[in-house]
Amino acid sequence: MANVQGLSQDQLQIVAELEIEMMSDMYHRMTNGCFKKCLPLKFRDSELTKGESVCVDRCVAKYLEVHDRIGKKLTSMSMQDEAAMKQMQANTNAMAK
Repeated sequence: MANVQGLSQDQLQIVAELEIEMMSDMYHRMTNGCFKKCLPLKFRDSELTKGESVCVDRCVAKYLEVHDRIGKKLTSMSMQDEAAMKQMQANTNAMAK
């Protein structure tokens, strides 16, 4: 959880539930995407083949890396927006004086 200072217990519960929901959604999308990409529609063996295993490993690693990069980029953009809003407020307050 990013900035949780000043949140009530109810708000913290909502944030925690949203975080769990987002992680569950990410896991679901990753599982479906990698399954479709790496596994045949008709199973031939009860175990994963070496090729399927490697494909799943790479797919999951790539998915998590992209998810991490997007998260970092969104955090950076959010911080820039917050800084810009503070600068605009400071300019507005300075002009009002």
